[in-house]
Formats: sequence, structure tokens, C-alpha cells
Amino acid sequence: MAQRSMTDRPLRTLLATAALAVIAAAAWISWDRFAETRLETLPADGGDPVTQIVTARLDGAGTLKVAELTGTVQATASDTRGLGLLRSDQVVKMPYSVSYFVDLSRLGAGDLQWNAQTRTLIVDAPDVTAAPANTDEGRRTLIETKGLFVTRDAAEALSKSTSARATTVAEREAKSPERMAQARELGRAAIARLLAQPLTAASMGEVRVVVTFPPERTLRDGERWDMSKPVDQVMREREQREADAN
Repeated sequence: MAQRSMTDRPLRTLLATAALAVIAAAAWISWDRFAETRLETLPADGGDPVTQIVTARLDGAGTLKVAELTGTVQATASDTRGLGLLRSDQVVKMPYSVSYFVDLSRLGAGDLQWNAQTRTLIVDAPDVTAAPANTDEGRRTLIETKGLFVTRDAAEALSKSTSARATTVAEREAKSPERMAQARELGRAAIARLLAQPLTAASMGEVRVVVTFPPERTLRDGERWDMSKPVDQVMREREQREADAN
């Protein structure tokens, strides 16, 4: 029992230290976010706050934008206060846009297959994804506000509710089966153009690029094309033949 106690003690100490580290990291992240969003950022001379960039970050991306859905969305909201005596309603319209992307960073050599007989490159691409909807608050049109007396708090609540509902409706439209099918067709053409260019530049001649997405690949089990080799292997073998000929 004493031996076990001596063994458990370092383990408990290690676990406690790890827990404290997690708590400290969470506290630091919370404070960093609070400072970024809630505290005034003063200029170097310590004067009054000014309009300026507080933080900026530029990241590389492996995503390909393949489509964009744009239009106008209408949203309605209601607010009730004063024990139900003060009811107000609002209807607004605003432009919206939703971008569609394919994450090409997830595309590996195993997702590219070459059919030598038909000179066809088969690309098993990641699926198209819809980004969060972007509603243009600066161009919102107030159609109608009803209410016996619309308080300031009620007006703010209505504005937030209509914005949230507009975003929800736009995203639902963007992710509908019809829109996703259209986005996949545009994504298919964009990826085919992107991958056909280096093949043409490598003097591969006329090459057909066929792009498939996950919903389609579930239907082709048992009837896959004759895809003999990955395309990177084909390119290596072609380069080797050219080197041997020289």
C-alpha cells in the first residue's frame, strides 16, 4: 500500500500541474480576447483612441473559390414588451452573398488516378463547402416597422433579430440541394481547368479531366473506370523515359 501511495503521488502531481497549465492557458486566451474586443487601444503617445487596425493576420490558404451566390433576402421580426402591451414588428430587405470553396490542401496523390487508354485524369476532390452568409447591413432597406410605441431597446432587438434571421435564411438557401448541385458543377469546371493547365504545359497532349465529389463517388462503387496508375507515377515514368532517350 505504501509503495502504491508513493507511485500515485507523482502521478497526482503531474495531473494537477497539467490541469493548472490548462486553466492558465484558458485564462490567457480569455484575457487576450477581452483586450482585443473590449479594451480601448491607445496610440503610442498615449492620447485619445483613434480609428486604427488593432490586429491583423495574413494566412496562406489552400482553398479554391469556385462559386458565389448573391441576392436579396427579406427578414421579419417581432418584439413584445410592457407585459405584452407594446408589440412591434419589422420587415427589412438586404443584399447577401455566400461563397463556395473546395479545400485543395486535402487533395493528395492518392486522389488522382490516370486512365492511360482514354488519357483521362480522374480527380476525387473534397466536397464543395459553403462559407457563412455575408449580409450587407450597410445596404439594408427598412420596408416597414409597426407598433404603437417602438422603444429604443425594442428597435435594437428588432435589428438584431432581422439580421440573424436574414443570415439563417441565406445560409439555408445556399446549402439547399439545388444550390449545392450548382456549386459542384461550377467547382468541377474550375478544378478541371486548374489541373489541365500543368498537364498541357508538360506536353501531355489532349487530356480529359474528370472531377468527382463524395456524393457522386458513393454511386460508382462496383463500376469504377479502368484507372491503372496514379498520375504522379505516370509523370515520373514519362520523365524517366525522356531521360533515357537523351
